[in-house]
Amino acid sequence: MNPIPAVEAIPSGIVSLADHEQHARGRLDDNAWAYFAGGAGDEITLRANRAAWDDIRLSTRVLRRLAGGHTRVQLLGRTLAHPVLLAPVAFQRLAHADGEIASAYAAAMQGAGLVLSSQSSLPLEQVAQAALGEATRGPLWFQLYFQHDRDFTRELVQRAERAGYEALVVTVDASSSGARDRERRAGFRLPAGISAVNLQGLPPAAPIALAAHQSRMFDGLLAHAPDWSDIEWLRSVTGLPVILKGITHPEDARIAVAAGAAAIIVSNHGGRTLDTMPATAALLPRVRSAVGAGYPVLVDGGIRRGTDVLKAIALGANAVLVGRPYVFGLANAGAMGVSHVLRLLRDELEIAMALCGCATLAEAGPDILFS
Repeated sequence: MNPIPAVEAIPSGIVSLADHEQHARGRLDDNAWAYFAGGAGDEITLRANRAAWDDIRLSTRVLRRLAGGHTRVQLLGRTLAHPVLLAPVAFQRLAHADGEIASAYAAAMQGAGLVLSSQSSLPLEQVAQAALGEATRGPLWFQLYFQHDRDFTRELVQRAERAGYEALVVTVDASSSGARDRERRAGFRLPAGISAVNLQGLPPAAPIALAAHQSRMFDGLLAHAPDWSDIEWLRSVTGLPVILKGITHPEDARIAVAAGAAAIIVSNHGGRTLDTMPATAALLPRVRSAVGAGYPVLVDGGIRRGTDVLKAIALGANAVLVGRPYVFGLANAGAMGVSHVLRLLRDELEIAMALCGCATLAEAGPDILFS
């Protein structure tokens, strides 16, 4: 049985996700801050993600009947209390000793979905146990990176199935890490006692002898990179729905649907891979148009307000994911900090819905966006 995280007080003066971020800067050392807060290159995409939501304007509607309204949504056969999920974030014990366990408890108590990173700093079984005990919890998904050893990948999937995870979220946009200058300046390293515990036992990759004219990237690292055939293989070895995270191009979205993906997540990896990519708010409508109205589409990247959640729904998303904000909440007050972040988003979403005249999210279409 997992110990229940201690109840910690929310520091005074924190009333928004921006406040959580500002306060967390004083709680995290330079090493952890570079990892969680930084992006790739000049961090153009990191900033663009946030700016794009700010640039979208909402229209108010008045004197509409709103009694009995709610934030519920349907997603992959389940009814969610609200459309906010916790995105996969690795090594959460860098932010707080309770790490992913605290995030799981908070998500379950707030009815939020949780996507656990395969690079979590606590075993996937322990995190599942923390989340599954709450009747009002949201969906529990496991994020998967294909490993160079297919047998190990299969065993990891089977562990997730046995533990009770309900879907696999395959991150497809990180065949290479981005050039993360902030991490390099900080000399980022994992402290003793923190590691990707779910990947323990992964056999080392066979060394590849490169000729002088060969590329370390294309002839070395990318020799093990997955392709669409790996998605087909994964679907053949699991009965869980397979969700693809990192789809941004309309043609890739159409291929994902044809490949049997149960849903896609529009994501530019929070600006941590290819810098100068467009913001996800700009990419979302194109992806939605490519897959049609009935297919499940989620989005992440730069969401910091309940108004952003409503804008994402209006642009075609079924739900959203947040990453950095809840890690900052975790740093500030453990499970209570994560819970506070989720509660703020839900409360702000309800306020925005009321002021835009939407009793339900099904009423939040493009017409609530000012253009």
